[in-house]
Amino acid sequence: MPGENRLTLDVTLTERGDIRYTPAGITAIDCTLRHESMQAEAGSERRVDCELFAVAFGNVAERLAQVPIGSAFHCEGFLAPLSHRYERRAARHEFADSASLDTKGNNHAPSDGKK
Repeated sequence: MPGENRLTLDVTLTERGDIRYTPAGITAIDCTLRHESMQAEAGSERRVDCELFAVAFGNVAERLAQVPIGSAFHCEGFLAPLSHRYERRAARHEFADSASLDTKGNNHAPSDGKK
């Protein structure tokens, strides 16, 4: 079933795991991203503040491993099941191969949390 599945967010890196490798030998890294913004909804402004589990693969994973905790950046990707067990209920963000990991000048204070 074809359909669009693109996610573009300005985020802050709040947690990051260690580099790991998939069974196929592809570099991967898990992280938690925080998004904060104001959005228009039903004619009024709504504050959005949420965290999202994300995973990056390949070159993007290698670059993300160098990004300091607390850094703000723009990311692009798509939503995928968190696991096959919870396919319909939980989602994660997967970075696009071309994801921009250029940090912005408005970095937040680094947190202690690390996976």
